[in-house]
Amino acid sequence: MKPNKLPIAIGLITVGLFCAPQSSHAEMASDTVLLNTCYSCHGTDGKSAGDMPTIAGKSKKYIADSLKAFRSGKKTSTVMMRIAKGFNDAELNAIASAFSKQMGRK
Repeated sequence: MKPNKLPIAIGLITVGLFCAPQSSHAEMASDTVLLNTCYSCHGTDGKSAGDMPTIAGKSKKYIADSLKAFRSGKKTSTVMMRIAKGFNDAELNAIASAFSKQMGRK
């Protein structure tokens, strides 16, 4: 009687699939999903009515650098440090780009 090699082959293929390198980054969320996080404090137009800073019209670089500084802890804020940690560089850049295109207060 010859040993059945099919179960061994299936096992090796299965292990190979689980060990294969995964994508280095997940698919980026849509701009709407990304910006919804910001809207509750900074307003849908980036012009907050309360104590939160207005971010509409700031440069993309300024906004992106600020978000990355919050994420790394170089810039401190109870809320922003937590929020920024949930985004990768591409997502933070997309947020910065969207708000930089909005008109700031005059």
